[in-house]
Amino acid sequence: MRDPYQILGVARAASEAEIKKAYRRRAKDLHPDRNQGDPKAQDRFSELNSAYEILGDETKRKQFDRGEIDGEGKPKFQGFEGMGAGRGGRAGGFEFNFGQGGHPGRGGQEAGFDPADIFGSLFGDAARRASKARPEAQKPPEQSFTLEVTLAQAVAGATRRVRLPGGREVEVTIPEGVADGKVMRLRGLGQPDPFSGQAGDVMMTIKIKPDPRFTVEGNDLRTRVPVPLARAVLGGPLHVPTLTGAVEMRIPPLTGTTKQFRLRGKGLKGEAGAVGDLFVAIDIEMPESDAELTALMKARAE
Repeated sequence: MRDPYQILGVARAASEAEIKKAYRRRAKDLHPDRNQGDPKAQDRFSELNSAYEILGDETKRKQFDRGEIDGEGKPKFQGFEGMGAGRGGRAGGFEFNFGQGGHPGRGGQEAGFDPADIFGSLFGDAARRASKARPEAQKPPEQSFTLEVTLAQAVAGATRRVRLPGGREVEVTIPEGVADGKVMRLRGLGQPDPFSGQAGDVMMTIKIKPDPRFTVEGNDLRTRVPVPLARAVLGGPLHVPTLTGAVEMRIPPLTGTTKQFRLRGKGLKGEAGAVGDLFVAIDIEMPESDAELTALMKARAE
């Protein structure tokens, strides 16, 4: 298991926000749905999530930094040193002399002291540490899937009933203003571990389906609306689609395709509650056949 700091690509002094930002960026790049031709994509994605399970948890991160757990979150075996015998009958830093009655003592003191008690204590502690270091039942590999949502659902939020990779159907909440590519963790909705029975997690990646009516530019939207030639020349009302329904606006006479109009607050919601705008341009519809219009244009040209 590699160092979780290396897996996330952050320094050991990285802040919690930096770790979270690095995880989201890496999760988006390594998601199996975006690497379907790579057979090792799932392994790298699982490795990334395991690394974030440690560094994203303040307690586990401190334990890893102190060397108490490894990159998989398992306790490390802490061995013991100094057990070799040295001069003067020293073993492990203790010196044993046998006094009267054949009772061993330490440095000629504490008659009746039995070194077996020390060794028994040491080996007992080592055994306890070794038992903690035994591999524990691990959660099964995290499952993942992609949920496609409409642009309107991403903007306003929604509740969707979805089928998880294991076949289970649940209702999930799409938060208001969710971004394309966001990875959401559905805790405890994965397959259970065969040993512990503990359920794993499911990683859900949001994919916003393109909306043929709009072009997304940050928090702003752009749309083009067809307008009959006569209305473009004379001006008049125009119905414009928005994410919350059509609205009516008026265009001035002699409106050409180079003009655009701004509908404030009709775009996407961004960070800190800021809302973008909707920019509207027109496409002038020409009639397939119009003798009077043709004659008028010829007269004007002459």
